[in-house]
Amino acid sequence: MDQEFLIALIAIVSLFIVFPGMVFHYITLWRKQKTLEPDDERMLEDLWRSAKRMERRIETLEKLVDANPEDAAPASRQPRSSYDQ
Repeated sequence: MDQEFLIALIAIVSLFIVFPGMVFHYITLWRKQKTLEPDDERMLEDLWRSAKRMERRIETLEKLVDANPEDAAPASRQPRSSYDQ
C-alpha cells in the first residue's frame, strides 16, 4: 500500500469514527454525573424533613411570642407561606 493512502485512511477513520466516539463517550459520562446518587437523594430528603421540622418550630415560637402580651415584641407577624402543604 502506498504510504499516502494509509495516512489518508487513518485520518478519515479518526475523523469519522474515533473522534465522534470519544465525544459521545464523554457526553454520556457528563450526563451520568448530573444525576443524583441514591445517597445524595437520601441526604436531600433528610435535609428537607429537617427544614420542615425547623419551620414548624419557628412558627410555634412565633405564635407563643405573639400570644404573650407583656413582652415588648413587635405587632403581629405576617404568616409564613409554605410551599408544600
